[in-house]
Amino acid sequence: MTSYLKSHPDRDGFFGDYGGAELPPPLVPHFKEIREAYDKISKSAEFIRDLRYIRKHFQGRPTPISYLKNISDACGGAQIYAKREDLNHTGAHKLNHCMAEGLLAKHMGKTKLMAETGAGQHGVALATAAAYFGMECEIHMGEIDIEKEAPNVTRMKLLGATVVPVDFGGRSLKEAVDSAFQAYVPQADHALFAIGSVVGPHPYPMMVRDFQHVVGVEAREQFIDMTGELPDIVTACVGGGSNAMGLFSGFFEDDGIEFYGVEPMGTSSNLGDHAATITYGVDGDIHGFHTLLLKDENGDPAPVHTIASGLDYPGVGPEHAFLHKTGRVNYTSANDKEALDAFYALSRQEGIIPALESAHALAFAMREAPNHPGKSILMNLSGRGDKDIDYVVETFGIGEA
Repeated sequence: MTSYLKSHPDRDGFFGDYGGAELPPPLVPHFKEIREAYDKISKSAEFIRDLRYIRKHFQGRPTPISYLKNISDACGGAQIYAKREDLNHTGAHKLNHCMAEGLLAKHMGKTKLMAETGAGQHGVALATAAAYFGMECEIHMGEIDIEKEAPNVTRMKLLGATVVPVDFGGRSLKEAVDSAFQAYVPQADHALFAIGSVVGPHPYPMMVRDFQHVVGVEAREQFIDMTGELPDIVTACVGGGSNAMGLFSGFFEDDGIEFYGVEPMGTSSNLGDHAATITYGVDGDIHGFHTLLLKDENGDPAPVHTIASGLDYPGVGPEHAFLHKTGRVNYTSANDKEALDAFYALSRQEGIIPALESAHALAFAMREAPNHPGKSILMNLSGRGDKDIDYVVETFGIGEA
């Protein structure tokens, strides 16, 4: 039997009805080049050897799983575990695909890496990859996110990247993608666009998922080693959805596991107050692919809000749209307050300061644990909260001691 990962997406980049590549004519040959290079290089012993070396000796993989005993005791019910992607070099899962994309660019003879970023973790990771491989780096970031995520902006600049502020529209992640794609077109001959999630035209949703698959492979082996069995529930936050696809994909061949993707509900269910795309979205096109999309009254991508800059995208990865439609994965949400409460709880009770993005998954785990006595929940702690502490403390205070 062909495994799920081998059979999805199809050759045209579709996961059922979602995905594909809707490109302006000037970009068609460049994306064809990327697709052909990935098909060849990803199966080559040289590329795999180099990537394994980087992951072990530069990134510090494998990252561990931590049993969150104090949180579990406080919640009651299920026991909660965290895959610690916050301990991956640069502090998040993003480096898993950025180093691989940098290696791909090197094999293709490219000299520059370009991307968008929301929370800044992808930007920092790509700037790190560019420094490692001796390449130029250009990162587009919305002005709102630049203000919220100042520590990551400083890190990108220290690593040698050029940070391009995006001052139009909502001035956040969606506009950063627009700006980066626009700037990429005239540079495509010598630059690789390193998309920061499982979104965009084919082959990026597949390619980024495959590069993040290491998270799930490690987690499966580690969880069995720690507990002697598989987790009952596996959960991760979902904006574009790369950290979730990385973790989920390691368990897709196993029976009896429930998967939960946790979207940001923001401050209310009103359009513009959240970024819960799967919960409230409809079919649509954005940034060269077909997926679920939050739309305004004109049918355009709607404004979104979430406390977590890395989740403020009106679309979602096409594979997540497919997994929702087929019922393979359950999608739920956590609001700003729940995420903030989880942020403070993990900091105070476990000595781990999480990214606000990851705090959404923890909020779900804490909420659900009392309903599942005798079971286990594995959540992806996709990033650390260094980038968020100034914003959180200045906006909400230090939290209750």
